[in-house]
Amino acid sequence: MKRAVLIAMAFTALAAPLRAGEGAYPSLEAWGEALFSDTNLSKNRTEACATCHDPAAGFSDPRETAVGRAVSLGDDGASLGDRNAPTASYARFSPPFGRTADGKWQGGQFHDGRAATLADQAKGPPLNPIEMGMPDVAAVAARLRENPRYVATLAALRPGADDAAAFDAMAEAIAAYEASDTFAPFDSKYDRFLRGEAKLTDQEELGRLLFFSNQFTNCNLCHQLRGTPGAEEETFSNYQFHNIGVPANRAVRAANGAAPNRVDSGLLENPAVSDPAEAGKIKVPTLRNVAVTGPYMHNGVFADLRTVILFYNSYNTRRPERHINPETGAPFDPPEVAQNLSRTELETGPALDDQRIDALVAFLKTLTDARYEPLLTDP
Repeated sequence: MKRAVLIAMAFTALAAPLRAGEGAYPSLEAWGEALFSDTNLSKNRTEACATCHDPAAGFSDPRETAVGRAVSLGDDGASLGDRNAPTASYARFSPPFGRTADGKWQGGQFHDGRAATLADQAKGPPLNPIEMGMPDVAAVAARLRENPRYVATLAALRPGADDAAAFDAMAEAIAAYEASDTFAPFDSKYDRFLRGEAKLTDQEELGRLLFFSNQFTNCNLCHQLRGTPGAEEETFSNYQFHNIGVPANRAVRAANGAAPNRVDSGLLENPAVSDPAEAGKIKVPTLRNVAVTGPYMHNGVFADLRTVILFYNSYNTRRPERHINPETGAPFDPPEVAQNLSRTELETGPALDDQRIDALVAFLKTLTDARYEPLLTDP
C-alpha cells in the first residue's frame, strides 16, 4: 500500500465531517484552515501559523527582519528566533519521530524532530515565548472561546471540553488542514513531466539525471524517499538526520541576543535523544518548493540556492576557489558542530563543474508547486 494512502487513512477521522451544531465548521480540516490564519491565538494578536508559514510564499516566512529572512520575528515585534522556519509544504509525509529498522533516528516535525506528529508541532508555537507568546494552555483555550464558531465546533467535536482538551482539538484541527492536498498538491513541473504533461529543458533534464545518479552526485542519498528514481509523490527527503557541517549564522546570533557560547546541537536538543553522537544532526528537509522558500539551511545562513550546491561541492573538490562562499567572498566558515559529520554521504561523488551545478539548480526549480511558479526567478 502506498505511503500516501496510509497517511490519508490516518487522517480520515480528523478530516471527517463533524456533527455540526449551529455555526460549527463542517470538518476538522475546515476548522484547521481558520485556526491556521487566526492571529488571535498569539499574545498580542499579531501572529498566526500563517505568519511564519505563509500560504502565498510556499508556506515559509517571507517577512524581512534585521537579519533578512533567515529567522522569524516573534509576536512581541522584537524577538528573533535561532532557526529558519521550515516550509510546511509536504510536512505530512514526515513519519512520527522514532528509529528506523537499522536504528537511525527519523521523522518528526521541527528541525530536530522534537514534535512527533503534526498535531504535536501545532502545540509548540502558541506557547513559545519568542514566537506567538501565549503564557499557557488556559490562555489559548480562552482565546478559542472568544470565537462563537469555535465554541460551536468544540461543542460538536468534544462536548464539555476542558482547557487541555480544547487545546488538543485545536492542534488536531491544524494538523488535519496541514494534511490536506492544499499543502501537497504534487503539481510541479517535475510532477507534470512524470505524467507526460510537460517537457523538461535540456538543462533541467541534465539536473534530474545528476540528482538521481549514484555516480555523479550525492543528492539522492538523503533527498529521495521512494525506492525508485522517478516514482510519483517523491518528497525529496528520507527524513533522517545528518550533520553536514553548516556554519553558525553569526549575523542571527548577533541580532537575537543568544549567549556567546550558544551552539545549536541539532538532534541532541530533542528531549528524546541523549547520545552525543547525534549532536549537530538536522532533519533532512523536503526539496519541494525549495527554490521559493529560501534562505537555506536550518539557520538561514545561505541566501542563494546555488550557494547551497557550492557548499556541498566543497566536500568533493580541492580547488581553492571552490571553497569560497560567493555570498561573502571568503572561505566557507567551519561547521558549528565539527564532530559527527556525515562524511560518507558528503564525500560521495566527484567535484561538479559550473554546468552541472547550474543544471542541479535548474532541476530543483522544477520542484515548485504550480501556484508558486510565478515566484521563480531566472538563474
